[in-house]
Amino acid sequence: MDKRDDEASTGDPALNVERRSMFALGLAGAALGGIAAGGLALPAPAVAQAAARSKLHVVKERGKLIVGTGSTNPPWHFQDASGKLVGMDIDLARLLAKSLFDDPEKVEFVLQGSDARIPSLITDKVDIVVQWMTVTPGRAQQVEFTIPYYREGVGLMLLARGAKYKNFEELKAAGSAVTIGGMLNVFLEEWVHKALPQAKVDAFESPDAAMQALNARRIDASMQDQSAMRWLMQQAPGRFVDAGYGWMPNSYASAVKLGDPIWLNWVNTVYKEAMMGVDFDTFAASYKKWFGIDLPTPKVGFPQEFA
Repeated sequence: MDKRDDEASTGDPALNVERRSMFALGLAGAALGGIAAGGLALPAPAVAQAAARSKLHVVKERGKLIVGTGSTNPPWHFQDASGKLVGMDIDLARLLAKSLFDDPEKVEFVLQGSDARIPSLITDKVDIVVQWMTVTPGRAQQVEFTIPYYREGVGLMLLARGAKYKNFEELKAAGSAVTIGGMLNVFLEEWVHKALPQAKVDAFESPDAAMQALNARRIDASMQDQSAMRWLMQQAPGRFVDAGYGWMPNSYASAVKLGDPIWLNWVNTVYKEAMMGVDFDTFAASYKKWFGIDLPTPKVGFPQEFA
């Protein structure tokens, strides 16, 4: 789960210095009060033109969208057997490009680690980050989030056949007899014990190692992000099951640079109409492909989001 993988980056002194410098420049400009050389105020049309210069106009003039994303985290962003970049985040980025240029291929992907998401926006290396980014109040001080497109959480994966426990209720009833595996993390025991207070916890160097331990029946269940669980269950039908309980919810959204409401509003319009309107079929197909989820068709009539 991304929720805490780079929380420390939001407090990076270098980023804070950069942001303070940016604010200082902005305040200096405001202090000048629009005074040009010779003490003359800038004409009102020039001020309006500068204020209207949005990332939306920059991207349209450039002719392609530049997106920050990753390449190693299925089902969000990863390379398929042919080496092509695919995943839910990639589908969303291509939908943005299609909505801009009527061509989903007019997008350039900048592959980056999770710790580069905020810096790449601040420095204008990318136009938008579409990279399973958890919405947090700390990050929202440095970037602007779009409306969420997924609600993540953690869950417990069991073997479908021959497992000692069949579901979450049986795991909880077994108390300290249960061993739950998960990726090594300082929060691992805390997270597991939120759902199973008495369970033993076994830490592994990677989610893959935890799944290997589950396959070998060295643990009773593997704690995974729910999106990863859905992906794994699709890749190996009939081998794994969801224990039926999820917890620790967090929202995934895209992020743009602060201070550009025109660009943010446009991206939000695309996402909203993908979830509720003209591009629903495209969005629903992605959900089905990557998560195995059949989204209900939005009701016709009064918009339900305002009901």
